[in-house]
Amino acid sequence: MIKIKASYEIEAMRAAGQITAATFQRLAEAIVPGVTTGELDDIAARFIRSNNATCSFWHYNGYPAHICTSVNGQVVHGIPSKHTVLHEGDIVSIDIGVCYRGYHGDSAKTFPVGKINSEAEKLIRVTRESFYEGLKQAQAGNRIFDIGAAIQGHAEKNGYSVVRSLVGHGVGSALHEDPEVPNFGIAGRGARLLAGMTLAIEPMVNQGTYHVNTLPDQWTVVTADGKLSAHYEHSVLIRDGEAEILTTC
Repeated sequence: MIKIKASYEIEAMRAAGQITAATFQRLAEAIVPGVTTGELDDIAARFIRSNNATCSFWHYNGYPAHICTSVNGQVVHGIPSKHTVLHEGDIVSIDIGVCYRGYHGDSAKTFPVGKINSEAEKLIRVTRESFYEGLKQAQAGNRIFDIGAAIQGHAEKNGYSVVRSLVGHGVGSALHEDPEVPNFGIAGRGARLLAGMTLAIEPMVNQGTYHVNTLPDQWTVVTADGKLSAHYEHSVLIRDGEAEILTTC
């Protein structure tokens, strides 16, 4: 069932989103060659807790860390580790969920580690642009697949593919709510968007094939061809007109 949020729920989500965005600001300063993804996890966990919030991902369906850190060809759900060192030229996708006053903010960004090559820079840029193309369609009266068609169109126009087996989702008092929000599809299809819906829109864009595999840890999703992947996500509020990004300072 798709939930329409009351004003008090939206305010709580804005507050959760502000903490999420501030956590990214802390991590951006720490993402340098030589840092481990486990250290990034520790920084995020301490900061979120210092804001009287909790980490949405911690033990979610058994997930063993506080944030997700997906490096290079890892698409999503990479598990932070003190043994995973980031190196010059890597890219790392960070996915953060924050729960505050019973409501979630969910957001992801892909960061360069030191100096990266132009191909990786373009992938990160196009992934971010794809999100904003989808966001333009995220307004009351449109349909779910209007968002996905816009994301897919921009990614594919730039020579990339969008992951099909993983999608965005509703978000609110639960981390994952209805409806699913695919990053592909045919415009004009899917559920009608209504003011007060809150969605996590999250293009996952690959350099090569859109096919992915899951590693034996049962969490980390990787590109099937080993090429790079980038991720960009915000929680947004559907309104009459332009959507509001909730996971921002």
